[in-house]
Amino acid sequence: MSIRTNSNAARQQSKIPLILNGDDFGYSAAVNRAIIQAHREGVLTSASLMINEAAADDAVALAKANPGLAVGLHLVLVLGKAALPHAELPTITDSQNRFTDSSFQAGIKYYFSPAARRELRREMRAQFERFVKTGLDFSHVDGHTHLHQHPVIFEELIRLCEEFNVRRIRVVKGEMRLSLKLDRTHLPIKLVWGTVFNLLGRWCERQLEGRGFVQPQKVYGLLQSGDMNENYLLGLLERMPKVSSEIYAHPLAFDADESAKRENPDGARELQALTSPKLRQAIGAAGFSLATYESLAQSANRNPQSAL
Repeated sequence: MSIRTNSNAARQQSKIPLILNGDDFGYSAAVNRAIIQAHREGVLTSASLMINEAAADDAVALAKANPGLAVGLHLVLVLGKAALPHAELPTITDSQNRFTDSSFQAGIKYYFSPAARRELRREMRAQFERFVKTGLDFSHVDGHTHLHQHPVIFEELIRLCEEFNVRRIRVVKGEMRLSLKLDRTHLPIKLVWGTVFNLLGRWCERQLEGRGFVQPQKVYGLLQSGDMNENYLLGLLERMPKVSSEIYAHPLAFDADESAKRENPDGARELQALTSPKLRQAIGAAGFSLATYESLAQSANRNPQSAL
């Protein structure tokens, strides 16, 4: 009996970590319900919390009721609400206390405007502090539309992560070759985004070298964002290199209202995929085991070569 148990444990340890993350936790009640359903009934292990959005308190309560769900900060500096009032952020928010909806415009302003950079630093700290006040364990940090990889933002983000002792950051690169084998729709924009994030991702990884940060070696979702359907995910699992990885999605509850469905028209398909028994079977068959950023960090502590 003990030999069989040890053999099973060894096989489990040999499995490659795979994080399944739900972005935009806290954006709405329909998103929150989808993330919790995908965690309870499916393969979702992790979520990224938009700490300033309307359903953030609901998300925190749900996370505390489901302690197996790892929760990190989804840093919002575009397409969302700020933590600080507009009076403290007059350069980077409007009168409704919202950032611009354009990642390009935000990136230009943050790079060239000293006033914007000063406000940006205060807002980033405020979001970290607000997350800490939830009482949730700090799993990881990533960014809405991946704007956290902007050079000005990323340098400040590293400092905050070190201060708040959360050395786990998502770094996205293009992964174009694999993604385009599976779906070539919207090819021109995929080529542009893939190229941009390959450059940004490599730059971010260089900034993290030697600082004890842990990250998945591959991250998937950029070029298929909003349509991580079952067929795509099954094809992805068949072709993914056997290294630590993260797949992120944007699920939406099946009973979401029409307004939510217009914002995220394929979100219910993503929820269906994340709760599909076929996907769970495919994960094991491909040699992966479900993981979180925290379990990835624990593995890195046992094997320091995997930390940056």
